[in-house]
Amino acid sequence: MKKLFVCKVNYTQPFEQVEQFLAEHRAYLALGYNNGKLLASGPRNPKDGGLIIGRFDTKDEVLAFAKDDPFCIHGVALYEIIEFEAVLHADCLHSFFNT
Repeated sequence: MKKLFVCKVNYTQPFEQVEQFLAEHRAYLALGYNNGKLLASGPRNPKDGGLIIGRFDTKDEVLAFAKDDPFCIHGVALYEIIEFEAVLHADCLHSFFNT
């Protein structure tokens, strides 16, 4: 069974620098959505980082995903990885959690 993770993305540079890599970062996330790994993502408010919710086979897999994010490659953000178990969830998420 796949494990669920919340990735807390913390900007390490001013948003003006982060913004330079935003399109590249979102294109990278689109790959995660296309391969069924990601459920949701977006910026935090205030814009000091973002959150990504996804499912991966192992923590090593999510760490590799984080390492390859353009934000991390360009040194404008760091990931904090939190594994969790979704004991309850909305019916509309059943197929995501059980495939």
